[in-house]
Amino acid sequence: MTVEQEVLAGDKLGRDRKALLRLATAGSVDDGKSTLIGRLLYDSKSIFTDQMESIERTSAERGDEYANLALLTDGLRAEREQGITIDVAYRYFATPRRKFIIADTPGHVQYTRNMVTGASTADVALILIDARKGVLEQTRRHAFLSSLLGIAHLVLCVNKMDLVDWSEERFAEIREEFSAFASKLNVSDLSFIPVSALLGDNVVDPSTNMPWYQGTSLLGHLEDVHISSDKNFIDARMPVQYVIRPQVSDGSDHRSYAGTIASGTFKPGDEVVVLPSGFTTTVAEIWGPGGAKVTEAFTSMAVSISLTDEIDITRGEMLARPNNRPYVGRDIDAMVCWFSEDTELTPGNRYIIQSSTRESKAVIGDLTYRLDVNSLHREEGPQELRLNEIGRVTLRTQQPMMFDSYRQHRDTGSFILMDEATNKTVGAGMINGPVSKDSHVVWHSSSVTREQRAHQGATIWLTGLSGSGKSSIAVELERSMVAEGRPAYLMDGDNLRHGLNSDLGFDDDDRRENIRRTAEVAALFADSGSVAIVSLISPFAAERERAKEIHAERGIPFFEIFVDTPLEVCEERDPKGLYAKARRGEVAHFTGISSPYERPAGADVVITPGDGAPVDVAESIRRNLGV
Repeated sequence: MTVEQEVLAGDKLGRDRKALLRLATAGSVDDGKSTLIGRLLYDSKSIFTDQMESIERTSAERGDEYANLALLTDGLRAEREQGITIDVAYRYFATPRRKFIIADTPGHVQYTRNMVTGASTADVALILIDARKGVLEQTRRHAFLSSLLGIAHLVLCVNKMDLVDWSEERFAEIREEFSAFASKLNVSDLSFIPVSALLGDNVVDPSTNMPWYQGTSLLGHLEDVHISSDKNFIDARMPVQYVIRPQVSDGSDHRSYAGTIASGTFKPGDEVVVLPSGFTTTVAEIWGPGGAKVTEAFTSMAVSISLTDEIDITRGEMLARPNNRPYVGRDIDAMVCWFSEDTELTPGNRYIIQSSTRESKAVIGDLTYRLDVNSLHREEGPQELRLNEIGRVTLRTQQPMMFDSYRQHRDTGSFILMDEATNKTVGAGMINGPVSKDSHVVWHSSSVTREQRAHQGATIWLTGLSGSGKSSIAVELERSMVAEGRPAYLMDGDNLRHGLNSDLGFDDDDRRENIRRTAEVAALFADSGSVAIVSLISPFAAERERAKEIHAERGIPFFEIFVDTPLEVCEERDPKGLYAKARRGEVAHFTGISSPYERPAGADVVITPGDGAPVDVAESIRRNLGV
């Protein structure tokens, strides 16, 4: 059982519902990480009497003139003898306001992989700096790794302030230098606290030696830091860990699927898709810890879920929402930190990859660049990655994997690599996304020109809010054209997300890619002589303009139809119930509610609710466009 599972299991009666905060310490050797943690535990009254007696006894044996609080975390014999941290040491403590799990990670360069392990699940990273030494190479290394690992909150503790005479000027110098470096990183919350771990100043209690510092103590900051918004409660993902058939009281049994909710929420009645098969079904019932039925399962909750349909599901598959799926594919673009001392990562090497509960064989494709974590310089085209080095690679897996970008989901966006022969973990990766296709291709022109075809194709692009009536008009356009013998095909946004765009979500980047793909396919249809009728919200003006350019590059007519139905009317109609869900916060990035819609400035045709029934509007559009 992991430390976190032990902590969570302690709340048997539900008495303690305080938020759990995971934090990792990092920094260079002898900056005082272990001492700082020991001081946190000691001053917060989280040390038992026998622990303190053991520390005092060991300190005396070592010749220390004081009780060395660092010994609380330096658990290995080698660490106690050398006075350094080698492995990752975990400690738990609690205050009346919060529970904490601390990972004390190594400072030595050769143990960078251990630092990655300890920080991989952290909510907050504490980076220590010796006030005498300032910002060192390891400081930058650990700050970059914390950023790469997606830790949203960074706290820079300038330690040993007592050894620089509590100097405000020295603290300001370090803050300015580190801020300049951190501006190059993806850090959303950066705080600076001057401390003396040995004496306890600003660790738990405010310091009287630094009256110029008006902020909170370290513990006060950790008790107040807000982490709930860091979790993804929108994109529903549940990797299946185990298939169970429990017996119930009436003698019957049922199949359910156990796992931990990686992100989002699930409730009975929710429509879900099983990946990678793509079968859709509905959640029937959900059981939480202890076998009690629950009405909702959310991020980090261990549950078992039964479905209304009998579908063959095995370990490693995933439940998600039909219109909000992770990527499904075999080609992955990722950043990898190499852990092995015995081997190097090189293109062509084969490993076992494990992401969430899914496992597959994988081969390394390209090693794009190696990253200097101190200067952030990229070394293009390296031949290998060695111990503790970080680089960008592509992988091809034997089985389809379900994954998200690491920035979007830390659980479904990460993986480990294992040696096929020894099963030893040799690397850890953070997924950027699917591999972009090679651009070294040439467009092959057909020997048949547009003029030689029986019909001249075009694209009619209907844009507007959900519920505006786009689809109804598009259906009538297709029906009337086909009835007259004119080749036409309707490309509806929802239908495209069942196939061509099934791997895309609804954030801004995925919406842009959704529009780009649709425009490319529409241009191919139109080039064949058909009228491609696209019904797509397509909320961004720049992307609609790009769709026009894709057609213009091939000389294909493109007509933009703006179905201008007011938001309040669309929300009244709400044919799919999506507006109601968006208002309740159950649907993220919903156009008109939580995501903007950019109105077309120069549409070829504008349609309003007063223009008549869809059949009449479709006829009007055809007359105006001459199609």
